[in-house]
Amino acid sequence: MATSLRIATFNLENLDDKADEKPTLAERTRIMRPMLARLRADVLVLQEVNGQEQGANRTLAALQTLLQGTPYAEFHIATTKTQEGKPYDERNLVVLSRHPILAVQQIKHDRAPKPSYRKVTAAPPEQAAVDVTWERPMLYVKLDLGGGRVLHLIDVHLKSKLPSDIPGQKVNQFMWRSASAWAEGSFLSTIKRVGQALEARIVIDEIFDAEPDAYIAICGDFNDDSHELALTAIRGPVEETGNPALTSRVMVPCENTVPQSSRYSLLHLGRGAMLDHVLVSRALLAFYRGTAIHNENLPDESGAFRTDANFPESDHAPVVAEFELP
Repeated sequence: MATSLRIATFNLENLDDKADEKPTLAERTRIMRPMLARLRADVLVLQEVNGQEQGANRTLAALQTLLQGTPYAEFHIATTKTQEGKPYDERNLVVLSRHPILAVQQIKHDRAPKPSYRKVTAAPPEQAAVDVTWERPMLYVKLDLGGGRVLHLIDVHLKSKLPSDIPGQKVNQFMWRSASAWAEGSFLSTIKRVGQALEARIVIDEIFDAEPDAYIAICGDFNDDSHELALTAIRGPVEETGNPALTSRVMVPCENTVPQSSRYSLLHLGRGAMLDHVLVSRALLAFYRGTAIHNENLPDESGAFRTDANFPESDHAPVVAEFELP
């Protein structure tokens, strides 16, 4: 008898509970709680979950409020944490699982050291190279699926394509002093995004080294489409490595079975982009049954004069992939 396994990823877009925030958490919860219920996920992989200060502690109170009255409130939970063991102020990664959690590992520059770079357009010019660090860790969780089966799950939120800051080169938040500085900021963001992808791929290969037929899923907001560099690095297609012996290590985007016309998880100026993915190993792909992208009512926040205050839902669509394990 088959057992269903539904893995969903959802960028909640800065879920928070600030007193002066619009829309309020109550307004967001009213819209987003039914979205979570519709996923019927056994494993829910979240990004952009902000922390809330409660006295001397920082908790994920906004997330707890969102999950109230849903099955996810009783799920096992793993989150990113600071060195003090508290959630970050912003953009935590969270994994909620119906299945028991066997191990949790937070990874940032453990496999890929910080590269060094000297900014050439900074004002005043930098005299020496400085470290370039990723803005977020990844979260690696091992889940007990029963019957001796383990799911290796990696939650990622890669650097966006927004240019990184170049000292002295911004007039304001949105205006650059030169096209060269904008280009260098974009270059730095690419270093960060592809560097995170490299570290994720190293972790995946370590899992394969220990367990050639591992069930692996890497999920989250990749800020890249499947044909772009960061995601290609994580996928490891044989067409790029040129080595057929690595075929069993290719990671497969589940959205490939969704028609192209519906294959998008974010809208920008009316154009769809597939930035949120569930990629799985071939061993897990053997039990794959389908993917849904819940983008039917996805808002486009990129239009002129629009603000997030008008959109209580996230600007990312949730993605859910279903498997039937024997």
